Amino acid sequence: MMMASRSVLTSLLTIVALALQPGVGMAERSPQAPALGARGTQTPWAATSWAETSKAETKAEAEADAKTVVLRVAVAEGEGEAEDPAAATEPPSGAPYMPTLARLSSILGSVHFLRRLCGDGEAEIWRDKMNEILVTLSPNAADRQILVAAFNDGFRAFESTYRNCTPAARVALARYQGEGASLSREISARYGN
Repeated sequence: MMMASRSVLTSLLTIVALALQPGVGMAERSPQAPALGARGTQTPWAATSWAETSKAETKAEAEADAKTVVLRVAVAEGEGEAEDPAAATEPPSGAPYMPTLARLSSILGSVHFLRRLCGDGEAEIWRDKMNEILVTLSPNAADRQILVAAFNDGFRAFESTYRNCTPAARVALARYQGEGASLSREISARYGN
């Protein structure tokens, strides 16, 4: 991480920690981070090509699932185009914060799904926060792919289990929010300024 972005990332993770506090509505949370884009809009995520997302799915099937798949896996310049071959061979950075940040990404994906399932009108904020982390951190292609995959895995793990907002889903949501807040504070404290 560059020094300038380190303090911005620390501030962002502090906001994520505050936002993940269980039992607090979004309107009661502060400070608020500036929005990077309109809520509810799909953001292209440069991680893998459509062909790599699932060998069994076609692009049309993936687009049909766009309402449930939060992070659209696409190339930044256009869907379906191949990534730069040099970027595809770039190894992960091995940064000491990456495993913890990947876990936080997974939690954000899970919380996003569970909040949407339970009718939270502001559930899109979790995808937006993930986008802000990616923009602020500016990871290399391999690290970005790891973080996007972790978010998607967290989302899909609960999507495959829950169809309705059950008491068990609410318990899982509260636990994940607590763990996410803790991880955000840990990353800020250990790897921030």
